[in-house]
Amino acid sequence: MSEDSRTVKAFRTCLTYLAVVASAVLALPTAHAQSYPTRPITMVVPFPAGSATDTVASLIGTKMSERLGQTLVMENVPGASGTIAAARVARAPNDGYTLLIHTTIALSAALYKNLSYDTATAFEPIGLVNVGPYVLAANPAYKARDAKELLASLKADAANVKFANAGVGTGSHLCAVMLSQTLGVEPNLIPYKSTSLALQDVIAGHSDVLCDQTTNAFPHLAAKRIKAYAITSPQRNPAFPDIPTTREVGIPQVDVSVWHGLYAPKGTPQAIVEQLNAALQVALADAEVQKRFTGMGTDLFPANQRTPAAHARHLAGELVRFREVVNKGNFQLE
Repeated sequence: MSEDSRTVKAFRTCLTYLAVVASAVLALPTAHAQSYPTRPITMVVPFPAGSATDTVASLIGTKMSERLGQTLVMENVPGASGTIAAARVARAPNDGYTLLIHTTIALSAALYKNLSYDTATAFEPIGLVNVGPYVLAANPAYKARDAKELLASLKADAANVKFANAGVGTGSHLCAVMLSQTLGVEPNLIPYKSTSLALQDVIAGHSDVLCDQTTNAFPHLAAKRIKAYAITSPQRNPAFPDIPTTREVGIPQVDVSVWHGLYAPKGTPQAIVEQLNAALQVALADAEVQKRFTGMGTDLFPANQRTPAAHARHLAGELVRFREVVNKGNFQLE
């Protein structure tokens, strides 16, 4: 073989080697996604077992597990309006094996001054799940017979109205604050350690009124253990068509909803985020899951709003909105 032939052969061998290496490098993200998941995934729930968020997590987790081929293990990490759970996920490895489902993440960001994480940058939004209104409700024996009388009693004697909520920084607290700001009054806000405890005391007559998620309130409304004055949705709910909206009763400013989103730690590979979003979409397309959400008085976000990008935009907008409410109410926490 001539010197020139040996040179050409060596050059071709080198090119072949480089092509193989390049192909392997380009295939790395795909291979990583194809091999994920290889073990159970933890979904951190920032509220106690039995809470509305716990119920939502279980509903979607079961169906996502079927799609992913691995179990989603629920881990309840309650406390500090969900910030303990969020901090845990923010510092978790960004390998797709630790997820967060949250509903007050934007409110907490506005409420707490010294969080160990930046909500806007600490997470990879995976997708929006469901959204539902709050119901302004009371013990059946409470003196106000309708929304008009309730608002009148708050304006006349707010300090003596015992307004229960699930704790500072929760959605029920925000709803009470919005109502107070709208009316220009200061009711006796009574924080509890959970929504269920607040609701139990209203049912027992130890507290007067509360704003509660439809997820929690609807079964008790159906059983007539509480009565409702208004709902924070744009339209009346078909399950309880007699409950007027806050807009109808003259307090459209009380515009608060509970919405759930799924998150991974910042830096989680985009291929894994997309794989988790696909599993979430399959879960939300399930007829039984949809039926359960409807029974809770909540709606799924439209499919085109359940992408990671749409989720990121929604979170950014809510961060701005809640900061305005918290700053106006001057109730930031350390």
